[in-house]
Amino acid sequence: MRLRDTDTAAPCDTLHIYYIKGRLNDAVDVAGNGFIGNWEEEDTSFLFFSDPVPDRIDNLLERQPHLVLVDRFCMSYDDWHGEPIRPMRAGRFHIMPPWHTTDIAPGEIPLLLDPGVVFGVGNHPTTRDCLVCLERLFDRHPIASTLDMGTGTGVLAIAAARLGSPKNLAVDNNFLAANTARRNVRINGLDDHVFVACGSAFDFVYYPSDLIMANIHFEVMQVLIGDPGFFDHKWFVLSGLLRSEAEKIAAMLSDSPAIITDRLVRDGIWHTFYGHTGQHGD
Repeated sequence: MRLRDTDTAAPCDTLHIYYIKGRLNDAVDVAGNGFIGNWEEEDTSFLFFSDPVPDRIDNLLERQPHLVLVDRFCMSYDDWHGEPIRPMRAGRFHIMPPWHTTDIAPGEIPLLLDPGVVFGVGNHPTTRDCLVCLERLFDRHPIASTLDMGTGTGVLAIAAARLGSPKNLAVDNNFLAANTARRNVRINGLDDHVFVACGSAFDFVYYPSDLIMANIHFEVMQVLIGDPGFFDHKWFVLSGLLRSEAEKIAAMLSDSPAIITDRLVRDGIWHTFYGHTGQHGD
């Protein structure tokens, strides 16, 4: 099987990035040709453009005087992601950017992934191990619904839908990440099976699902598994953990009804847990 090229292309060859102290009241002051998106993190904003736009940035700072330009960068799209984005395989999944054509072998599961300027192209060790856990879980148990916390580009929710889960909710508190995930859902033709919400994970932890997935920072995860809503889900896949962090999460789970079925370690550094909450039996 060969997937055809889509009309989706890499955002650009070169990224022009403006590092701003403060959050924009409204992005309309910079929107227009060449504007790719705004990544907000705490009290900072990173504005991405395909061309230099000094006049638009000056206008933004004039109209929103609480903002301060800290720095500006210019780099290739590949450098921003750390390497060229190429098709890759993770278990049965064949993950590819939609601007490539590639052959799909029998039994492989195609997954189109356009990260835009959001990190998460599927090649991080924690993502790969989450995909391995999803394959194992879906091979052994029927999964009718999933909740993906901190979805990023949407890769895990889309993978769950590809494996047969008809109802999947993907959540991210970053607006640009949520929009990127929505786009990936659309280009995979899964709009009827994956819904993307922008908001805090803790606002959605009680959303009913068979499986909760979280490839997130340790600080958020320890609060998440301490919430009673975590145990409303039968299965879990947890990742994004360094060794010392993983030991703390394992200790927290051991003091709960949860049972870790499997633990994957990648490069001796990254840890991923797969198991069930114990509330519903194995």
